[in-house]
Amino acid sequence: MDESAGAPRREVAPGLQRQLDQGYAFGSVLTFGQRPLLTDPEQLDEWRPDVAVVGAPFDLGTTNRPGARFGPRALRTRAYQSGTYHLGLGLEIYDWVEVVDYGDAHCPNGLVDQSLANIKSRVHEVASRGIVPFVMGGDHTITWPSATAVADVYGHGNVGIVHFDAHADTADECDGNLASHGTPMRRLIESGAIPGRNFVQIGLRSLWPPEEVWDWMAAQGMRWHLMDEIWERGFQVVMADAIDEALEGAEHLYISIDIDSLDPSYAPATGTPEPGGIVAADLLRIVRQLARRHHVVGMDIVEVAPDYDHADCTVNVAHRLFTECLAGMAANRRDVSGGTPGRPGS
Repeated sequence: MDESAGAPRREVAPGLQRQLDQGYAFGSVLTFGQRPLLTDPEQLDEWRPDVAVVGAPFDLGTTNRPGARFGPRALRTRAYQSGTYHLGLGLEIYDWVEVVDYGDAHCPNGLVDQSLANIKSRVHEVASRGIVPFVMGGDHTITWPSATAVADVYGHGNVGIVHFDAHADTADECDGNLASHGTPMRRLIESGAIPGRNFVQIGLRSLWPPEEVWDWMAAQGMRWHLMDEIWERGFQVVMADAIDEALEGAEHLYISIDIDSLDPSYAPATGTPEPGGIVAADLLRIVRQLARRHHVVGMDIVEVAPDYDHADCTVNVAHRLFTECLAGMAANRRDVSGGTPGRPGS
């Protein structure tokens, strides 16, 4: 973004603002967090937000239950948000970070290559302007174009990924398909966008993939931390190692969260639920900490398939994960500016 171009132009028509102010329960306009909706790159140039939320309604890569294409819609319309003042940090989130909803990438029915190209293009429109993309999946295939777009901006080899998941997603192919939710991490590493040494996986615990895939992962220098290690050593200790690994020789951080990294008791609405996962409260605090301490340049949350949800608990935890990342960014900005926490965080 051109900081010499004067103050950002951030104007919402009064009627639209009244609709946004009515909230998700009563208003006719439903965006992520009831933030302003922008639709074109020129609006990004005028508004110059810090974060832009992008929907990637693609689930043609699923291998079990489909439905993650409805994830972006559900995070806009079904998540409960009581307010925007973060109690633990003692701050009003949107006083410190400017956030907009940048709509969805077009994912035309049945067209895998075109859908992934559109996702990459829309994320690049955001990242190339120095704006942090928050990408709402969609299945995990979407991390391939999304993280590639971010790496194209910040430099291949200069972005590390912390990837929370029950599954490694490093298969060479799934049923002959190179673009699957079981393959995106291999595609990212093979392309050189994200080096294997900077790709760190947390929470793995399923009965897949087989050993030969793990051999390939080790050969690439990938690091992983199974759920057993989290249980034995503690989440914060494991994450301290994981972040050092992801940022070894890299300056920037991308966070990718498959919602099935959480135990299904917290997130049942996903295509491939795996028992024995991460506790929701722990992951929320970890994500907040990552954003507060490190330079996060992109984030995605994937595999939310709302039709399988119970009482919208999966949608709510996914929405809150994005919000906690925003809160961590806000706290970082406040800390850098010399501000202090308000009550009750103080």
